[in-house]
Amino acid sequence: MGPAPASHAQPEVIVLRFRRHGRRLLLPALALIAIAAVAGFWVGRLPAGWANLAAALVAGVLGFVLGVLPMLAWLAGRTTVTTRRVIVRRGLFVRQRAELALGRVREVRQRRSLGQRLWGCGSIELLYGAEKLVLEDVPGFALTAEALQELMERSYAQESRVQQTLGAAQLPFGAGGLGPGAAPPQF
Repeated sequence: MGPAPASHAQPEVIVLRFRRHGRRLLLPALALIAIAAVAGFWVGRLPAGWANLAAALVAGVLGFVLGVLPMLAWLAGRTTVTTRRVIVRRGLFVRQRAELALGRVREVRQRRSLGQRLWGCGSIELLYGAEKLVLEDVPGFALTAEALQELMERSYAQESRVQQTLGAAQLPFGAGGLGPGAAPPQF
């Protein structure tokens, strides 16, 4: 039996773990503040008791839908980068998980919109084959993209070393290998 592949000889280590940039929380926080201010002003001032109860109920539902749910959704999303793969978890009610081996990544692209530049974040595209995995609103995205590029290059170097090692190893006589001194098959 030959040597273990280099990627499996060393344990997988978590390099980065992050959520989308916190700028996604600005609008839900402003919505909660505005709803609390309007509800604080109107609830209790209406002439009928049922109207006050209805206004409080509407404010509670709006606060939950426009403020709390987006914050919980932000908390539920997380991206983990290890020495072997990128794992993206998203979703509050329906969980989605995407895994991409770094050995499959062919290119790391960076993209920043004007808003992302103002907030100090950006998007990273990991291209593999004809598809891509997009990491949106990555905080400290330049360092993250650099780390992903380096991990991708290390993965390629390990794969090439394994292929060279396996290519240099000769199969025993009974296993279909040529062995020393054997003539190659004629076609």
